[in-house]
Amino acid sequence: MALYLLYESASGYGLFLAHGIDEIGQNTEAVRNSVTDLNRFGKVVKLAAFNPFESALDALNQCNAVSEGQMTDELRNFLELSLPKVKEGKKPKFSLGVADPKIGSHIYEETKIPCQSNEFILELVRGVRLHFDRFIENLKPGDLEKAQLGLGHSYSRAKVKFNVNRVDNMVIQAIFLLDTLDKDVNSFSMRVREWYSWHFPELVKIVNDNYLYAKLAKYIEDKSQLSEDKLQDLIDILGDEDKAKEVIEAAKASMGQDLSPVDLINVKMFAQRVLDLADYRKKLYDYLVSKMSDIAPNLAALIGEVVGARLISHAGSLTNLAKCPSSTLQILGAEKALFRALKTKGNTPKYGLIFHSSFIGRASAKNKGRMARYLANKCSIASRIDCFSESSTTSFGDKLREQVEERLDFYDKGVAPRKNIEMMKAAMENAANQGAEMDVDKASEPSSKKSKKKKSKDDDEAKTDDKENAAANGDAAEPKSKKKKKRALEEEAAKENGKENGTTEKKKKKKSKDVEMEDAPAAVSEGKKKKKKSAE
Repeated sequence: MALYLLYESASGYGLFLAHGIDEIGQNTEAVRNSVTDLNRFGKVVKLAAFNPFESALDALNQCNAVSEGQMTDELRNFLELSLPKVKEGKKPKFSLGVADPKIGSHIYEETKIPCQSNEFILELVRGVRLHFDRFIENLKPGDLEKAQLGLGHSYSRAKVKFNVNRVDNMVIQAIFLLDTLDKDVNSFSMRVREWYSWHFPELVKIVNDNYLYAKLAKYIEDKSQLSEDKLQDLIDILGDEDKAKEVIEAAKASMGQDLSPVDLINVKMFAQRVLDLADYRKKLYDYLVSKMSDIAPNLAALIGEVVGARLISHAGSLTNLAKCPSSTLQILGAEKALFRALKTKGNTPKYGLIFHSSFIGRASAKNKGRMARYLANKCSIASRIDCFSESSTTSFGDKLREQVEERLDFYDKGVAPRKNIEMMKAAMENAANQGAEMDVDKASEPSSKKSKKKKSKDDDEAKTDDKENAAANGDAAEPKSKKKKKRALEEEAAKENGKENGTTEKKKKKKSKDVEMEDAPAAVSEGKKKKKKSAE
């Protein structure tokens, strides 16, 4: 049976015929030894056909299809034209060797061409890749390298842009910036307190919050101008009337020194800068929460957005975190303590970054290690679901969080938790229901649009008909009003006659009812007599 090799290069598809395999042997080791020698390998493999790509975009599309295990129309036409034709009802006398078994199975499903992929085929393809530029005629020395470089760049760029919402690099940058902002806002707030305390030292004891202190420093400026007129504004800033009055009283008897207008302006500008940084920090936190809901919704639902982002940042990416075992995830962030303990043969740390989770703090001292190990296990599951699942849902994270809560109750009160298989089944059902609801919503949107269009068309037609009728009957409006008046007079006369004849009609109705009631029992008795006779 003849063996053909399919090789996907950066410049086009190549089909090679392995005709001299008997010369080197059919085992993998013999092929591996002959690959490096072109004179020997050239006797084994020869070029049967070559189909170059039309452009760089075509090469990228073909490369994407091959990487996903899909056969394109161009590849199908190339194989059907280049390979020997098979008569109907007969088995082919050749096989096609491919490097990727996925595309081999797809080629067999579509064209019924027998494909194989094993170590022997891979070694032959490796030799073809090594000497590919020698097989193709009229190929310049640097052309193949340029094609490979250009295709590699475009392929990598397309893979990076494949799903913009799942790029975890934004979370890593956001959490780094959030930590930096926390330090900066804290140090700048202390600088505002120290600077303004030269002018108004009593304000530090009254207002403890840094953000409110910066707001007050910006609003008050000169303490000597603070009076009862500004009480309402102080209440709006502080949210407490007693504190606002205390600030005014403290300003009247303050021991601070006076500052020049230039100094007060600088203090005001610096306080405004601190307020802007604090506001930006809030916006950045909201941004981090939204990105975590897109990238790692289950991890965020289980352990929180900030702690989850710290874990992703420390691991380097969500994929790296998903590859970590739970024992590594448990001590992630405590590497120094771990190696110090290993060096001194002391106790290894029980937790790293996951210590910031509320579950570890709620556990008792003797159960903190157990809780950290259990929580790391669930975080590892959640990160793998987020990394490798196609749909974005929080149902698994919610169920894992319930499991951790039940485990806390088990350690504290001895309440037996539910089994993991039950929770995962419930989570899968919830995820399936959410997916079905999304499909229903998407399907209902176009139908509602169509119905709205139909309604609008019907309304327009009805309006045009009314206008036409009104235009046609415009002349007949006056006689219609006269007819209505005549009908009203006739109805009044009929009512008067109805009152006079009402008593006679009622009597007639009563008589008719009595007659009907008399006829009914007679009919019932006749029916009973007939039944008795039939029974006899």
